[in-house]
Amino acid sequence: MKCPRCEHENPSKAKFCLECGVHLALTCAQCGAELPADAKFCLQCGRQVSAPSAEQSRFTSPEAYTPKHLAEKILTSKSALEGERKQVTVLFADLKGSMELLADRDPEEARKLLDPVLEHMMEAVHRYEGTVNQVMGDGIMALFGAPLAHEDHAVRACYAALRMQESVKRYAEDVQRTEGIPIQIRIGMNSGEVVVRSIGSDLRMDYTAVGQTTHLAARMEQMAMPGSILLTAEALRLAEGYVQVKPLGPIPVKGLPEPVEVYEAKGGGSVRTRLQAAAMRGFSRFVGRDAEVEQQ
Repeated sequence: MKCPRCEHENPSKAKFCLECGVHLALTCAQCGAELPADAKFCLQCGRQVSAPSAEQSRFTSPEAYTPKHLAEKILTSKSALEGERKQVTVLFADLKGSMELLADRDPEEARKLLDPVLEHMMEAVHRYEGTVNQVMGDGIMALFGAPLAHEDHAVRACYAALRMQESVKRYAEDVQRTEGIPIQIRIGMNSGEVVVRSIGSDLRMDYTAVGQTTHLAARMEQMAMPGSILLTAEALRLAEGYVQVKPLGPIPVKGLPEPVEVYEAKGGGSVRTRLQAAAMRGFSRFVGRDAEVEQQ
């Protein structure tokens, strides 16, 4: 069974991914009971396990939800990307506690509440030319830096995450007033290398994470409190100055031998250019040019 989040191959009876810990089992939309993969009816309440509706199908393929101008760029450069090692920032976002929030509601009503959350997430990613590689029920996985190359991929990912939280918060305020349901999302990010194996005609990207890039990004999301954005030191190093952060210190991460330095993004920074970012870190001394200086 392939994990929908990190694409790790798991044993057929696995309930949780061995690599990133995401829940793999099929669940009933009405009572939340775990079901066998081939179930047609729930073994607890008898509700039919329905196939995805036309409304849901727009989230099943990147081709369906990727803006046309981005899709054209990806397909144009796809042959040059395949087999290439890329520096990227991986972003995971999901609706925290979606099963508990929506379990007592009709599936169609639940989708009416959930779909706008996914749309806000994807709009923020596409605004900064990221790629939504997968939509996983109540959340997304996005890549910045591949397949569209950007030197500032970590900065774009941070800006997308901040926009995501802001737009979902506005939507959540309306839902709270009309439905009485609290909606909050959590976001995790990490930067590192991936190897792009192939890009399908539907824009779905097949990749191999190098150095646990995707695994650690997924862990950041799972560790994030509702309404927060967590990023690793690797992501912050590439976006330092562009985003305001709160250091959370070294935190143990399941599957890794050493604690990981984790930061919470709190807002946009004052830096707008790479020169400004370098100035914040401090310029190196200008040495070894005595002869040139004397000539001026």
